[in-house]
Amino acid sequence: MLLPIPMWLGAVLALLLGFIQALVGFNIMHDACHEAFSNDKRINYFFGLSMNALGSDAFMWRQKHNVIHHTYTNIDGVDDDIAKSPLLRMSETQPRFKAHRFQHIYLTFLYAISTIFWVLLKDFQHYFMGNGYAVEVGKMKLMDHLMFWATKLVYMGLYIVLPIMVWGVWPTVVGFILMHAMLGSVMSFVFQLAHVVENVEFEHHHGEVTEINAEWAIHQIATTSDFAPRNKVVSWFLGGLNFQVEHHLFPRISHVHYPAIQQIVAKTCADYGVEYRYYPTMNEALASHFRHMKHLGQMDHPTPAVS
Repeated sequence: MLLPIPMWLGAVLALLLGFIQALVGFNIMHDACHEAFSNDKRINYFFGLSMNALGSDAFMWRQKHNVIHHTYTNIDGVDDDIAKSPLLRMSETQPRFKAHRFQHIYLTFLYAISTIFWVLLKDFQHYFMGNGYAVEVGKMKLMDHLMFWATKLVYMGLYIVLPIMVWGVWPTVVGFILMHAMLGSVMSFVFQLAHVVENVEFEHHHGEVTEINAEWAIHQIATTSDFAPRNKVVSWFLGGLNFQVEHHLFPRISHVHYPAIQQIVAKTCADYGVEYRYYPTMNEALASHFRHMKHLGQMDHPTPAVS
């Protein structure tokens, strides 16, 4: 929309756009990048580029998510989704800094700016300085390089340059920040509810060893939690990402089948004495995430707090 609009309406539309982008990520990009959107690899590749339309890069996301996160789920030192930080402590094996005492208070702000950091800095950092992961991932081919730069330029043109030309600098900056605040918050909380909550397990990477001692499926179940599995509205909006246990066990199956698979997984776990982890509602999972982060921010284990 290139017509003059009131500032309040522009703010509302920016927030709405960020929310819709998150839904695109959940319902289209996620399945496509896992090759679960279609049986045709070309269709999966095309719709996986919706990640590029969100400002990031599908190739880089597949390395970080499909290769690293799905293989080494919740292993501190390998899984980049729980990477140690002076601002957020997600596992007991990570050092505790004094600022972590308040992480349950400021984590919402960090989640809100996460995609801005991702789009404007982290992608370029990985591109120019290497991936920085603990294990080897795929290398970019010529087409991946071309797609990275072409889509970054298009994104910057559509979301920064063109709005500045139409509305000016400050309305564009405010709108861009609001859009990403919604996008980052929604995406971060949804993914955190599956792995950074009280009922899952965490492990630590020791030295050069990158082998998981437990059976792979058992490890995925132990480090992953479902939430709101009976809530069809949540499932529809989140593209089945509330069924994270099923997704980690069967990442190349479309999320539309997860509700049926969940019943089989839960029964199989009960039959074999394996704990199936879930929260009945999304609110319970959210509360657990905040309690987990507060607990880690205020406990000394095993590394003393440092400035």
